[in-house]
Amino acid sequence: MTGIGGVTPIGSGREDLWKAMLRGDSGVSYITQFDAEAIGLSVRIAAEVKGFNIQDFYSDARRVGSMLKEMDRVTLFSMAAAKLALEDANLNIRETNAERVGTFIGTGVGGIITTTEDHIKLMQGGPKKIGIRSIIKLMPNAPSGQVAIAHGAKGRAKSDATACASGLDSLFDAFMYIRDNRADVMISGGSEACLNSFTVASFNNMMALSRRNDAPKEASRPFSVDRDGFVIGEGSVILILEELEHALRRNATIYAEIVGGGATCDASHIVAPEETGDGAARAIREALRDAQLEPTDIDYINAHGTSTMLNDERETMAIKSVFGDHAYKLAISSTKSMVGHLLGGAGAIGAAATALSLHHQKLHPTINLNNPDPKCDLDFIPNVCREAKVDYALTEALGFGGHNTVLAMKRYVA
Repeated sequence: MTGIGGVTPIGSGREDLWKAMLRGDSGVSYITQFDAEAIGLSVRIAAEVKGFNIQDFYSDARRVGSMLKEMDRVTLFSMAAAKLALEDANLNIRETNAERVGTFIGTGVGGIITTTEDHIKLMQGGPKKIGIRSIIKLMPNAPSGQVAIAHGAKGRAKSDATACASGLDSLFDAFMYIRDNRADVMISGGSEACLNSFTVASFNNMMALSRRNDAPKEASRPFSVDRDGFVIGEGSVILILEELEHALRRNATIYAEIVGGGATCDASHIVAPEETGDGAARAIREALRDAQLEPTDIDYINAHGTSTMLNDERETMAIKSVFGDHAYKLAISSTKSMVGHLLGGAGAIGAAATALSLHHQKLHPTINLNNPDPKCDLDFIPNVCREAKVDYALTEALGFGGHNTVLAMKRYVA
Protein backbone atom coordinates (compact mmCIF):
# COMPACT_ATOMS: atom_id res chain seq x y z
CA MET A 1 0.00 0.00 0.00
CA THR A 2 1.73 3.15 -1.20
CA GLY A 3 -0.93 5.87 -1.19
CA ILE A 4 -3.77 6.86 1.14
CA GLY A 5 -6.37 9.50 0.33
CA GLY A 6 -9.53 10.30 2.20
CA VAL A 7 -12.43 12.71 2.39
CA THR A 8 -14.00 11.98 5.76
CA PRO A 9 -15.97 13.53 8.64
CA ILE A 10 -12.73 14.04 10.62
CA GLY A 11 -10.44 15.27 7.89
CA SER A 12 -9.11 14.94 4.36
CA GLY A 13 -5.77 13.55 3.30
CA ARG A 14 -3.60 10.94 4.97
CA GLU A 15 -1.79 13.15 7.47
CA ASP A 16 -4.81 15.09 8.74
CA LEU A 17 -6.89 11.92 8.95
CA TRP A 18 -4.27 10.02 10.93
CA LYS A 19 -3.71 12.87 13.38
CA ALA A 20 -7.47 13.11 13.97
CA MET A 21 -7.67 9.36 14.60
CA LEU A 22 -4.89 9.46 17.16
CA ARG A 23 -6.50 12.42 18.93
CA GLY A 24 -9.82 10.57 19.03
CA ASP A 25 -11.72 13.29 17.20
CA SER A 26 -15.43 12.81 16.60
CA GLY A 27 -16.98 13.81 13.28
CA VAL A 28 -20.55 13.45 14.52
CA SER A 29 -22.78 16.50 14.74
CA TYR A 30 -26.28 17.68 13.86
CA ILE A 31 -27.44 17.04 10.30
CA THR A 32 -27.14 20.10 8.08
CA GLN A 33 -27.87 18.64 4.65
CA PHE A 34 -31.63 18.58 5.31
CA ASP A 35 -33.97 19.56 8.12
CA ALA A 36 -34.44 16.32 10.06
CA GLU A 37 -36.65 17.92 12.69
CA ALA A 38 -38.98 19.50 10.14
CA ILE A 39 -39.83 16.15 8.57
CA GLY A 40 -40.33 14.46 11.93
CA LEU A 41 -37.21 12.31 12.16
CA SER A 42 -36.26 11.23 15.66
CA VAL A 43 -32.62 10.94 14.53
CA ARG A 44 -31.00 14.31 13.93
CA ILE A 45 -27.30 13.45 13.99
CA ALA A 46 -24.83 12.13 11.43
CA ALA A 47 -21.15 12.19 10.52
CA GLU A 48 -21.03 14.67 7.64
CA VAL A 49 -18.13 15.79 5.49
CA LYS A 50 -18.42 19.49 6.27
CA GLY A 51 -17.56 22.18 3.74
CA PHE A 52 -16.78 19.79 0.89
CA ASN A 53 -16.12 21.50 -2.45
CA ILE A 54 -14.64 19.65 -5.41
CA GLN A 55 -13.06 22.98 -6.41
CA ASP A 56 -10.65 22.53 -3.51
CA PHE A 57 -9.20 19.48 -5.27
CA TYR A 58 -9.44 20.37 -8.97
CA SER A 59 -8.54 23.87 -10.13
CA ASP A 60 -9.70 23.83 -13.77
CA ALA A 61 -13.03 25.69 -13.76
CA ARG A 62 -14.34 24.01 -16.92
CA ARG A 63 -13.52 20.56 -15.58
CA VAL A 64 -15.12 21.31 -12.24
CA GLY A 65 -18.27 22.54 -13.99
CA SER A 66 -18.47 19.30 -15.94
CA MET A 67 -17.96 17.22 -12.80
CA LEU A 68 -20.73 19.02 -10.96
CA LYS A 69 -23.12 18.31 -13.84
CA GLU A 70 -22.16 14.66 -14.30
CA MET A 71 -21.41 13.37 -10.82
CA ASP A 72 -23.36 12.61 -7.68
CA ARG A 73 -21.75 13.49 -4.35
CA VAL A 74 -20.62 9.85 -3.95
CA THR A 75 -18.51 10.15 -7.11
CA LEU A 76 -17.19 13.59 -6.24
CA PHE A 77 -15.94 12.17 -2.94
CA SER A 78 -14.15 9.39 -4.83
CA MET A 79 -12.61 11.81 -7.28
CA ALA A 80 -11.17 13.90 -4.45
CA ALA A 81 -9.96 10.90 -2.44
CA ALA A 82 -8.35 9.25 -5.47
CA LYS A 83 -6.48 12.43 -6.35
CA LEU A 84 -5.18 12.67 -2.79
CA ALA A 85 -4.16 8.99 -2.80
CA LEU A 86 -2.24 9.27 -6.07
CA GLU A 87 -0.52 12.41 -4.86
CA ASP A 88 0.40 10.65 -1.61
CA ALA A 89 1.85 7.78 -3.65
CA ASN A 90 3.67 10.25 -5.93
CA LEU A 91 2.24 8.30 -8.86
CA ASN A 92 1.12 9.58 -12.25
CA ILE A 93 -0.77 6.80 -14.04
CA ARG A 94 0.05 8.25 -17.45
CA GLU A 95 3.75 7.81 -16.71
CA THR A 96 3.39 4.08 -16.11
CA ASN A 97 1.76 1.23 -18.05
CA ALA A 98 -1.85 2.41 -17.80
CA GLU A 99 -3.14 -0.93 -19.09
CA ARG A 100 -1.78 -2.49 -15.89
CA VAL A 101 -3.67 -0.10 -13.60
CA GLY A 102 -7.15 -1.03 -12.38
CA THR A 103 -9.85 0.84 -10.47
CA PHE A 104 -12.03 -1.03 -7.95
CA ILE A 105 -14.20 1.29 -5.83
CA GLY A 106 -17.10 -0.06 -3.79
CA THR A 107 -20.30 1.67 -2.71
CA GLY A 108 -23.30 0.45 -0.79
CA VAL A 109 -26.06 2.49 -2.45
CA GLY A 110 -24.36 4.50 -5.21
CA GLY A 111 -25.91 7.80 -6.25
CA ILE A 112 -28.85 7.67 -3.87
CA ILE A 113 -29.06 11.47 -3.59
CA THR A 114 -29.53 11.78 -7.37
CA THR A 115 -32.02 8.89 -7.36
CA THR A 116 -34.30 10.37 -4.73
CA GLU A 117 -34.06 13.98 -5.89
CA ASP A 118 -34.77 13.09 -9.51
CA HIS A 119 -37.70 10.89 -8.55
CA ILE A 120 -39.26 13.89 -6.81
CA LYS A 121 -38.71 15.96 -9.97
CA LEU A 122 -40.37 13.24 -12.04
CA MET A 123 -43.42 13.03 -9.78
CA GLN A 124 -43.82 16.79 -9.56
CA GLY A 125 -42.95 17.89 -13.08
CA GLY A 126 -43.12 14.90 -15.39
CA PRO A 127 -40.53 13.08 -17.55
CA LYS A 128 -39.02 16.18 -19.11
CA LYS A 129 -37.69 17.23 -15.70
CA ILE A 130 -35.27 14.28 -15.72
CA GLY A 131 -31.90 15.13 -17.21
CA ILE A 132 -29.86 13.00 -19.59
CA ARG A 133 -27.12 12.70 -16.97
CA SER A 134 -29.26 11.12 -14.25
CA ILE A 135 -28.28 7.54 -15.01
CA ILE A 136 -24.55 8.23 -15.16
CA LYS A 137 -24.80 10.09 -11.86
CA LEU A 138 -26.69 7.40 -9.96
CA MET A 139 -25.12 4.18 -11.26
CA PRO A 140 -23.00 2.41 -8.60
CA ASN A 141 -20.03 1.99 -10.95
CA ALA A 142 -19.78 5.75 -11.56
CA PRO A 143 -17.02 6.28 -8.95
CA SER A 144 -14.75 3.61 -10.43
CA GLY A 145 -15.47 4.64 -14.01
CA GLN A 146 -15.01 8.36 -13.46
CA VAL A 147 -11.81 7.92 -11.44
CA ALA A 148 -10.38 5.68 -14.17
CA ILE A 149 -11.26 8.24 -16.85
CA ALA A 150 -9.78 11.11 -14.86
CA HIS A 151 -6.42 9.41 -14.40
CA GLY A 152 -6.20 7.31 -17.55
CA ALA A 153 -6.28 3.93 -15.78
CA LYS A 154 -7.00 1.44 -18.57
CA GLY A 155 -7.08 -1.81 -16.62
CA ARG A 156 -10.25 -3.36 -15.23
CA ALA A 157 -12.67 -1.00 -13.47
CA LYS A 158 -15.59 -2.19 -11.34
CA SER A 159 -17.63 -1.53 -8.23
CA ASP A 160 -18.45 -4.00 -5.48
CA ALA A 161 -21.84 -3.45 -3.88
CA THR A 162 -21.87 -5.61 -0.76
CA ALA A 163 -23.37 -3.10 1.66
CA CYS A 164 -20.99 -2.25 4.50
CA ALA A 165 -18.37 -4.67 3.17
CA SER A 166 -18.17 -2.96 -0.23
CA GLY A 167 -14.99 -0.97 0.35
CA LEU A 168 -13.06 -3.87 1.88
CA ASP A 169 -14.35 -6.28 -0.77
CA SER A 170 -12.99 -3.91 -3.42
CA LEU A 171 -9.60 -3.87 -1.70
CA PHE A 172 -9.61 -7.66 -1.34
CA ASP A 173 -10.41 -8.04 -5.04
CA ALA A 174 -7.73 -5.49 -5.93
CA PHE A 175 -5.16 -7.37 -3.86
CA MET A 176 -6.02 -10.64 -5.58
CA TYR A 177 -5.94 -8.97 -8.99
CA ILE A 178 -2.34 -7.89 -8.39
CA ARG A 179 -1.43 -11.27 -6.88
CA ASP A 180 -2.77 -12.97 -10.01
CA ASN A 181 -0.42 -10.75 -12.08
CA ARG A 182 -3.30 -8.99 -13.82
CA ALA A 183 -2.23 -5.52 -12.66
CA ASP A 184 0.74 -3.63 -11.23
CA VAL A 185 -1.28 -0.87 -9.57
CA MET A 186 -4.85 -0.71 -8.24
CA ILE A 187 -6.79 2.41 -7.26
CA SER A 188 -9.21 0.94 -4.76
CA GLY A 189 -11.42 1.68 -1.78
CA GLY A 190 -14.96 2.77 -1.05
CA SER A 191 -17.29 5.75 -1.11
CA GLU A 192 -20.71 6.67 0.23
CA ALA A 193 -22.87 9.80 0.18
CA CYS A 194 -26.29 8.88 1.48
CA LEU A 195 -27.17 11.61 3.97
CA ASN A 196 -30.62 12.44 2.72
CA SER A 197 -34.03 12.13 4.36
CA PHE A 198 -34.91 8.90 2.54
CA THR A 199 -31.87 6.93 3.70
CA VAL A 200 -31.85 8.25 7.25
CA ALA A 201 -35.58 7.60 7.63
CA SER A 202 -35.18 4.03 6.39
CA PHE A 203 -32.35 3.19 8.81
CA ASN A 204 -34.21 5.01 11.58
CA ASN A 205 -37.35 2.95 11.01
CA MET A 206 -35.21 -0.19 11.28
CA MET A 207 -34.19 1.04 14.77
CA ALA A 208 -30.56 0.81 13.61
CA LEU A 209 -29.47 4.38 14.37
CA SER A 210 -28.39 6.05 17.57
CA ARG A 211 -30.89 8.61 18.84
CA ARG A 212 -28.47 10.33 21.16
CA ASN A 213 -29.39 13.74 19.78
CA ASP A 214 -28.46 15.53 23.00
CA ALA A 215 -24.79 14.47 22.75
CA PRO A 216 -23.84 13.86 19.09
CA LYS A 217 -20.11 13.37 19.64
CA GLU A 218 -20.83 10.68 22.21
CA ALA A 219 -23.39 8.82 20.12
CA SER A 220 -21.10 6.34 18.37
CA ARG A 221 -19.89 4.12 21.19
CA PRO A 222 -18.88 0.65 19.97
CA PHE A 223 -18.61 -2.11 22.58
CA SER A 224 -20.18 0.10 25.26
CA VAL A 225 -22.99 -1.37 27.34
CA ASP A 226 -25.14 1.71 26.67
CA ARG A 227 -24.73 1.81 22.88
CA ASP A 228 -28.00 2.37 21.06
CA GLY A 229 -27.18 2.10 17.35
CA PHE A 230 -24.77 3.33 14.72
CA VAL A 231 -24.31 6.86 13.45
CA ILE A 232 -24.68 7.14 9.69
CA GLY A 233 -21.76 8.81 7.95
CA GLU A 234 -20.42 9.73 4.54
CA GLY A 235 -17.09 10.02 2.79
CA SER A 236 -14.55 8.19 0.68
CA VAL A 237 -11.17 6.58 1.27
CA ILE A 238 -9.08 5.44 -1.67
CA LEU A 239 -5.87 3.45 -1.37
CA ILE A 240 -3.13 2.78 -3.90
CA LEU A 241 -2.08 -0.86 -3.96
CA GLU A 242 1.07 -1.80 -5.86
CA GLU A 243 2.91 -4.97 -6.70
CA LEU A 244 5.92 -4.92 -4.39
CA GLU A 245 8.66 -4.85 -7.03
CA HIS A 246 6.81 -2.10 -8.91
CA ALA A 247 6.74 0.00 -5.75
CA LEU A 248 10.40 -0.67 -4.94
CA ARG A 249 11.55 0.26 -8.45
CA ARG A 250 10.18 3.75 -8.01
CA ASN A 251 11.29 4.06 -4.39
CA ALA A 252 7.72 4.47 -3.09
CA THR A 253 6.82 4.77 0.57
CA ILE A 254 5.20 1.49 1.60
CA TYR A 255 2.76 1.84 4.49
CA ALA A 256 1.96 -1.86 4.82
CA GLU A 257 1.71 -5.09 2.89
CA ILE A 258 -1.57 -6.92 2.35
CA VAL A 259 -0.74 -10.60 2.78
CA GLY A 260 -4.10 -12.36 2.63
CA GLY A 261 -7.85 -12.13 2.84
CA GLY A 262 -11.02 -14.05 3.51
CA ALA A 263 -14.70 -13.57 2.72
CA THR A 264 -17.82 -15.52 3.66
CA CYS A 265 -21.58 -15.22 3.86
CA ASP A 266 -23.64 -15.91 6.97
CA ALA A 267 -26.47 -17.29 4.84
CA SER A 268 -28.58 -16.57 7.88
CA HIS A 269 -30.37 -13.21 7.89
CA ILE A 270 -30.40 -10.19 5.59
CA VAL A 271 -29.65 -7.75 8.43
CA ALA A 272 -28.75 -9.48 11.69
CA PRO A 273 -25.31 -11.12 12.00
CA GLU A 274 -25.35 -14.87 12.55
CA GLU A 275 -26.08 -15.42 16.22
CA THR A 276 -22.83 -17.23 17.07
CA GLY A 277 -20.56 -15.02 14.97
CA ASP A 278 -19.70 -18.04 12.83
CA GLY A 279 -19.69 -16.21 9.49
CA ALA A 280 -17.23 -13.58 10.68
CA ALA A 281 -15.11 -16.24 12.39
CA ARG A 282 -14.85 -18.24 9.17
CA ALA A 283 -13.74 -15.12 7.28
CA ILE A 284 -11.01 -14.50 9.88
CA ARG A 285 -9.81 -18.10 9.64
CA GLU A 286 -9.80 -17.92 5.85
CA ALA A 287 -7.75 -14.72 5.93
CA LEU A 288 -5.24 -16.31 8.30
CA ARG A 289 -4.92 -19.41 6.10
CA ASP A 290 -4.51 -17.29 2.98
CA ALA A 291 -1.77 -15.26 4.66
CA GLN A 292 -0.18 -18.40 6.13
CA LEU A 293 -0.45 -16.97 9.62
CA GLU A 294 -1.28 -18.45 13.00
CA PRO A 295 -3.82 -16.70 15.27
CA THR A 296 -0.99 -15.90 17.70
CA ASP A 297 0.81 -13.91 14.96
CA ILE A 298 -1.87 -11.19 15.02
CA ASP A 299 -1.25 -8.16 17.22
CA TYR A 300 -4.09 -5.79 16.29
CA ILE A 301 -7.59 -5.90 14.78
CA ASN A 302 -9.43 -2.95 13.30
CA ALA A 303 -12.93 -4.13 14.13
CA HIS A 304 -16.14 -3.50 12.23
CA GLY A 305 -17.46 -2.18 15.57
CA THR A 306 -20.68 -0.47 14.53
CA SER A 307 -22.09 0.50 17.95
CA THR A 308 -25.15 -1.72 17.46
CA MET A 309 -26.10 -4.27 20.09
CA LEU A 310 -25.94 -7.34 17.84
CA ASN A 311 -22.85 -6.53 15.76
CA ASP A 312 -20.53 -5.68 18.63
CA GLU A 313 -21.51 -8.70 20.71
CA ARG A 314 -21.29 -11.17 17.83
CA GLU A 315 -18.09 -9.73 16.42
CA THR A 316 -16.57 -10.19 19.87
CA MET A 317 -17.80 -13.79 19.86
CA ALA A 318 -16.20 -14.37 16.47
CA ILE A 319 -12.84 -13.04 17.63
CA LYS A 320 -12.92 -15.22 20.75
CA SER A 321 -13.88 -18.24 18.66
CA VAL A 322 -10.84 -17.88 16.41
CA PHE A 323 -8.22 -16.61 18.83
CA GLY A 324 -9.11 -18.35 22.08
CA ASP A 325 -6.92 -17.14 24.94
CA HIS A 326 -4.92 -14.98 22.51
CA ALA A 327 -8.05 -12.84 22.00
CA TYR A 328 -7.32 -11.22 25.37
CA LYS A 329 -3.82 -10.24 24.21
CA LEU A 330 -5.06 -8.51 21.06
CA ALA A 331 -5.42 -4.77 20.78
CA ILE A 332 -8.68 -3.89 18.99
CA SER A 333 -10.29 -0.61 18.03
CA SER A 334 -13.23 0.73 16.04
CA THR A 335 -12.69 3.65 13.66
CA LYS A 336 -16.48 4.08 13.53
CA SER A 337 -16.42 5.47 17.06
CA MET A 338 -15.00 8.63 15.44
CA VAL A 339 -16.31 8.76 11.87
CA GLY A 340 -19.62 6.97 12.24
CA HIS A 341 -20.56 4.30 9.73
CA LEU A 342 -19.53 5.18 6.18
CA LEU A 343 -21.40 2.10 4.86
CA GLY A 344 -19.66 1.31 1.54
CA GLY A 345 -16.70 3.43 2.60
CA ALA A 346 -16.33 1.84 6.04
CA GLY A 347 -14.02 -1.01 5.09
CA ALA A 348 -11.68 1.33 3.24
CA ILE A 349 -11.20 3.73 6.14
CA GLY A 350 -10.65 0.76 8.43
CA ALA A 351 -7.98 -0.56 6.07
CA ALA A 352 -6.29 2.85 5.97
CA ALA A 353 -6.26 3.00 9.77
CA THR A 354 -4.78 -0.50 9.94
CA ALA A 355 -2.01 0.29 7.44
CA LEU A 356 -1.10 3.48 9.27
CA SER A 357 -1.06 1.61 12.58
CA LEU A 358 1.48 -0.81 11.15
CA HIS A 359 3.52 1.99 9.63
CA HIS A 360 3.64 4.24 12.70
CA GLN A 361 3.39 1.56 15.40
CA LYS A 362 0.56 3.45 17.02
CA LEU A 363 -3.07 2.43 17.55
CA HIS A 364 -6.01 4.78 17.52
CA PRO A 365 -8.59 4.48 20.30
CA THR A 366 -12.21 3.45 20.43
CA ILE A 367 -13.68 6.67 21.77
CA ASN A 368 -16.74 6.94 24.04
CA LEU A 369 -15.88 3.59 25.62
CA ASN A 370 -16.47 4.49 29.27
CA ASN A 371 -18.86 1.67 30.18
CA PRO A 372 -17.69 -1.53 28.47
CA ASP A 373 -20.27 -4.19 27.79
CA PRO A 374 -19.42 -7.26 29.92
CA LYS A 375 -20.10 -9.38 26.83
CA CYS A 376 -17.49 -7.35 24.95
CA ASP A 377 -14.62 -7.92 27.36
CA LEU A 378 -11.59 -7.65 25.07
CA ASP A 379 -9.03 -4.83 24.86
CA PHE A 380 -10.82 -2.31 22.67
CA ILE A 381 -8.29 0.51 23.36
CA PRO A 382 -10.68 2.79 25.25
CA ASN A 383 -10.47 6.53 24.59
CA VAL A 384 -6.69 7.06 24.33
CA CYS A 385 -4.30 6.06 21.55
CA ARG A 386 -1.27 3.97 22.39
CA GLU A 387 2.09 2.97 21.03
CA ALA A 388 2.47 -0.74 20.39
CA LYS A 389 4.62 -3.25 18.55
CA VAL A 390 2.44 -4.41 15.66
CA ASP A 391 3.80 -6.82 13.05
CA TYR A 392 0.54 -8.32 11.75
CA ALA A 393 -3.00 -6.96 11.82
CA LEU A 394 -6.48 -7.70 10.55
CA THR A 395 -9.19 -5.34 9.38
CA GLU A 396 -12.83 -6.47 9.27
CA ALA A 397 -16.00 -5.42 7.47
CA LEU A 398 -19.40 -7.02 7.97
CA GLY A 399 -22.36 -6.02 5.83
CA PHE A 400 -26.10 -6.42 5.42
CA GLY A 401 -26.72 -9.55 3.40
CA GLY A 402 -24.44 -11.50 5.73
CA HIS A 403 -21.22 -10.42 4.00
CA ASN A 404 -18.03 -10.87 6.03
CA THR A 405 -14.67 -9.72 4.69
CA VAL A 406 -11.28 -9.69 6.41
CA LEU A 407 -7.86 -8.54 5.18
CA ALA A 408 -4.56 -9.49 6.79
CA MET A 409 -1.74 -6.94 6.71
CA LYS A 410 1.94 -7.02 7.57
CA ARG A 411 4.28 -4.31 8.76
CA TYR A 412 6.67 -3.46 5.94
CA VAL A 413 10.32 -3.51 6.87
CA ALA A 414 12.78 -2.58 4.12
